[in-house]
Amino acid sequence: MTAAEQLQSQFIEYITLQAYDDQYIDRQEEKEILQVGVKNGISVEDSLVLIAQVASQKGWVLERTAEERAYKFLMHAASDGKIDQKEFDDASALLDAACKGKLPQREIKQRLKQMMIDNAWKAKEGGLFGSKWYTAI
Repeated sequence: MTAAEQLQSQFIEYITLQAYDDQYIDRQEEKEILQVGVKNGISVEDSLVLIAQVASQKGWVLERTAEERAYKFLMHAASDGKIDQKEFDDASALLDAACKGKLPQREIKQRLKQMMIDNAWKAKEGGLFGSKWYTAI
């Protein structure tokens, strides 16, 4: 085994150790893993590939990937610039399923609302008998 292969193998073991307890790699853990990779001479791009590879092989959740799925769903739903409550609830269910229940519902809704704010997507709410679902988040 060459030194590069040994280094990569050790890095994969480090990734495995970081997510072993909860099978979930959040953004903070991912950043810490990337920092260790860079310190050991592994590029950020190669580290990201290895993290995604390990997560996929083990069936673990990579928070960034789960959020990207929800973002793409919202982006498609907001083709008219607006998102209604059903579309938001569907995106919430998608993110919850992708995270395998590791994030509380309140945090999921806050993250999705932040995505809407960041992209200037409006909420369809109100009306004569409508609810203020977006405002309540």
